[in-house]
Amino acid sequence: MKVVDMHCDTILALLNQENKGETISLFQNTCSIDIEKMKKGNYLLQNFALFTDLRKDEIPERETMRLLDCYYRMLEENKEYIAPVFKYEDIAKNEKEGKLSSLLTLEDGGVVFDDLAMLRNYYRMGVRMIALTWNYENGIGYPNLLVNPDFMDSKVPNLLQRIDSVNGLTDFGMGYIQEMERLGIIIDVSHLNDAGFWDVFDHTTKPFVASHSNARSVCPVARNLSDDMILALKERGGVMGLNFCGDFLELHDQLNGKSRIQAMVAQIQYIKELAGIDVIGLGTDFDGINCELEIQDASYMPKLQQALLDAGFSKEEVEKIFYKNVLRVYQEVLK
Repeated sequence: MKVVDMHCDTILALLNQENKGETISLFQNTCSIDIEKMKKGNYLLQNFALFTDLRKDEIPERETMRLLDCYYRMLEENKEYIAPVFKYEDIAKNEKEGKLSSLLTLEDGGVVFDDLAMLRNYYRMGVRMIALTWNYENGIGYPNLLVNPDFMDSKVPNLLQRIDSVNGLTDFGMGYIQEMERLGIIIDVSHLNDAGFWDVFDHTTKPFVASHSNARSVCPVARNLSDDMILALKERGGVMGLNFCGDFLELHDQLNGKSRIQAMVAQIQYIKELAGIDVIGLGTDFDGINCELEIQDASYMPKLQQALLDAGFSKEEVEKIFYKNVLRVYQEVLK
């Protein structure tokens, strides 16, 4: 069973290790994602996010550039095993050559200095998917989960949770998503608030994604999608990626609850019954999760496959979840 994963934070994890003086490698490492683990898990394509904390540095875009450099250094060092995807046809080309595919994404699209010229430059650098916000307001829009500024110096920042159906995309944000569609960059609404989601739905025409978001009705966290949002995503032909973070899978009595396969299956069952199988994909959030994982890394993905088959999903349904649904969106949007 092939695997396409729409979100991981491995590049940030590797850069953090390098900043501590450690030698880093994409081929083999202590992260949840490396080439050896992806091969064992039968991966076809991994999205690699460049996550930038907009309030960490005076000029946060410098961090984005360091992450970009790390990403391309890792690809260059492993070019016999993995290659970037700039257009949809690259995926089949890389597979034919026996290589994994890598798609570059941004997590927090605010790293553009509120300037569409910078958005176009990120496209030229290879970015093909952008999450419009993270847990801060930015020049594009607003999130449902907000980092509490009173906890900014904490190692585990407190999150303010709300359902924001009022503050939609800014005027700049409206132009931003329209330019993304024109360029062929996939719009990612994970982290975006409800009002922003509906602005994306109302002011775009192509499929978009929630790269690492679950169903709010199963796990009532504002970061997840409501039933109406899932149905709208289905209507547009988009896809949502199952997030493996335990706190987004099911309710827990304490922080950092275990990420359980059983909870993943329950999420998928609910979404299938609500909106059908074609809206479901994978967005693990590997290397960005602070909880105990039953699926510890990319090599364990067959465990989820078997759990879904045991729960009564057909092989064709599991294939759609694992890679076919996401590839359908990529084929339509990537130029």
